[in-house]
Amino acid sequence: EQAALAWLESAGWSVRNGPAIAPGEPAAERDDYGQVVLAQRLLDALARLNPALPAEALDDAFRKLTRPEEAELVARSRALHRLLVDGVTVEYRTAEGEIRGAQARVINFDQPSANDWLAVNQFSVTENKHARRPDVVLFVNGLPLAVVELKNAADESATIWSAWQQLQTYKAEIASLFVTNALLAISDGVEARVGTLTAGREWFKPWRTIAGEGLADPHLPELQVVIEGLCAPQRFLDLVRDFIVYEDDGGGRIAKKMAGYHQFHAVQVAVRETLRAAELHRSGDRVAEPAGRYEAGKKPGGKPGDRRVGVVWHTQGSGKSLTMAFYAGRIIREPAMENPTIVMLTDRNDLDDQLFGTFSRCKDLLRQPPVQAESRLNLRELLSVAAGGVVFTTLHKFFPEEKGDRHPTLSERRNIVVIADEAHRSQYDFIDGYARHMRDALPHASFIGFTGTPIEL
Repeated sequence: EQAALAWLESAGWSVRNGPAIAPGEPAAERDDYGQVVLAQRLLDALARLNPALPAEALDDAFRKLTRPEEAELVARSRALHRLLVDGVTVEYRTAEGEIRGAQARVINFDQPSANDWLAVNQFSVTENKHARRPDVVLFVNGLPLAVVELKNAADESATIWSAWQQLQTYKAEIASLFVTNALLAISDGVEARVGTLTAGREWFKPWRTIAGEGLADPHLPELQVVIEGLCAPQRFLDLVRDFIVYEDDGGGRIAKKMAGYHQFHAVQVAVRETLRAAELHRSGDRVAEPAGRYEAGKKPGGKPGDRRVGVVWHTQGSGKSLTMAFYAGRIIREPAMENPTIVMLTDRNDLDDQLFGTFSRCKDLLRQPPVQAESRLNLRELLSVAAGGVVFTTLHKFFPEEKGDRHPTLSERRNIVVIADEAHRSQYDFIDGYARHMRDALPHASFIGFTGTPIEL
């Protein structure tokens, strides 16, 4: 526990001892053990991040953040996640008596230092006569966004899965602590795993890299890699904003999923390459980490504006569809892309349906429901829009009516990204094939391929 707190402190978190800030103590930050939000820190953050809003609006935001209406824990978690990412819609009355609406920011995602970062150990919570004390709770702006549960490596009966089991008990008995939770981490001092609120044992996975340059030194404790690689403030904020999804199967079951380390870093690199390929630049780009290599690395030869983003290669079964959804969501949110249109391209109807299903379940991430082109004519209508849209189509709908004809131009915009699934398989032939017709239809679009098939670089 002390090692974890030391790593958190060096990563940029302030550290407080739970008993020292407990109710009744001189430095108390809560009125009672039933409170899981550090109210003053949240109020201070809301005031700091929303200087133009009156106190009445900030109180409204505070109320919505601390009193969710949904009954089920995962539904409350989903609603709160949207407030964290998009801000809280508030209303207030102006001096002239008008009712105004606004979005109150809860977290500054672009400037980590504008937020309040606090790690607390031995944080006691009481709920419905159950008293529990998680090992380490991480607060951003007074909201508990992560819980780290630790077991002693020297105790043979306490394994990493004892820590996982402990989290299940907490979720059942002190559920309020998990409403704003983004990340759960477990460790026995040797191994460490990370997962989400709804993840079973099999979905608690290692985090194997710190900066995405390559795999972490195997001699480093796994918990240190998790803290430095995922809890470093900017990466933690990126995870919260762009790499958490609530998959809704429509039948009332919601699965909360987070990106694995390979998905997280592949998407970050793909976004940078997309901006290069589309020759679109971020204004006032934040000071970022140095652009790193990711395993095979960025091949030389990508020129600004060449419209060739590259290929993301996945091993089979490692979540390619979800990586594509994370990438699409991240590109849609990217300000420099100016509300892009995403074209999801497959070469078989069954794959189109399968991928469309994944994206439909992730519509929160995409900020819009995806649509499936039903015919060539429908595809042309969908792609003739001025901005926005996530359009699914099979390659064959880009074929002109007569062989040898040119496909009409559908859009001259540069902020169109074509995501090709299994890109190696059929998207060739720049003379009179699919590749030619697609580029006739979308002459300034950028292209990225995803594949789970071994390819030669």
